[in-house]
Amino acid sequence: MNVLFICLGNICRSPMAEGLFRHHVTRLGIDQHFTIDSCGTGAWHAGELPDIRMRETAEKNGITLTHRARQLQAVDFDRFDHLLVMDEQNYKDVVSVNSKMAEKVKLMSDLSDTHKGKIIPDPYFGDIKGFEQVFQLLDQVSTEIAQNFFQQYR
Repeated sequence: MNVLFICLGNICRSPMAEGLFRHHVTRLGIDQHFTIDSCGTGAWHAGELPDIRMRETAEKNGITLTHRARQLQAVDFDRFDHLLVMDEQNYKDVVSVNSKMAEKVKLMSDLSDTHKGKIIPDPYFGDIKGFEQVFQLLDQVSTEIAQNFFQQYR
């Protein structure tokens, strides 16, 4: 199963979603079934580490983020089974790259029972509290998604 997490610049939400999902599938012992990555719809931060505020929030919670930002590529639609976006604008931007494969694109929260349809807000222009709130939401959603996949692989 190949899973790609996508946000705007690939320095806040999507690398955190990638790190948390990787953590949870490893904890459940099903990581061998996954290829996990993240990217952004834009290239503004290509090659950069995640935002320092997101890295600090992650480290404080036992997650290390080492991903380097990259932009979504057309080939990602072939490489990945699930392209999980953080909000509606990400959804529109990703589908505009390849509308023929739109069925692979979903809001990340749509794979969650308790947070279905909820957007993952972009904390970039806020303070550290916003990063902590986004971490908590992503942790809950990624835990639930990993558990759902665990049921499939047991």
